[in-house]
Amino acid sequence: MKNKVVILDRDGVINEDSDDYIKSADEWVPVEGSLEAISRLKKAGYIVAVATNQSGLARNLFDQDALNAMHDKMNGLLAQRGASVDSLVFCPHGPNDNCSCRKPKPGMLLQICKQFDIKPDETLFVGDTLTDVQAARMAGCRPVLVKTGKGLRTLDKHGPLDGVKVYESLSHFVRDFLKDNNAK
Repeated sequence: MKNKVVILDRDGVINEDSDDYIKSADEWVPVEGSLEAISRLKKAGYIVAVATNQSGLARNLFDQDALNAMHDKMNGLLAQRGASVDSLVFCPHGPNDNCSCRKPKPGMLLQICKQFDIKPDETLFVGDTLTDVQAARMAGCRPVLVKTGKGLRTLDKHGPLDGVKVYESLSHFVRDFLKDNNAK
């Protein structure tokens, strides 16, 4: 069977975002319906990967243990729904570090595509910012924008983005995506 992968941004797509950064497991709160959406993707046979900038590490706003606690919370809540993420890749660098992984650069998305032996043009990347859309385009993936997190702000500032489907939330995207692909 050919690998079917959907890549998700974390902050603003899976969990609520904050301009002050998500710095602890207590601050990590799922967007309504997001965990159930991931569960639906998994039950339909999709591999779910997460690609997330976490410059709060470089900015010393939280440490690796705090990031691990956030991801443990996410994984625990997903496990309660019979789901999991298959890969979680993060960029720990700041915006001036000139790394190849920090979105809008495509490094994390290309890493996931290589990990699962998938073609980028067959892969969707769901995000809430212009940098997510840019990273998807640079990697050759198909960008999707959700209005949660910074999604509405992105649309207000940059208007409709050419060729980018927009959904109210991850839950709405998954509902329509699975319907369009004849999955349950």
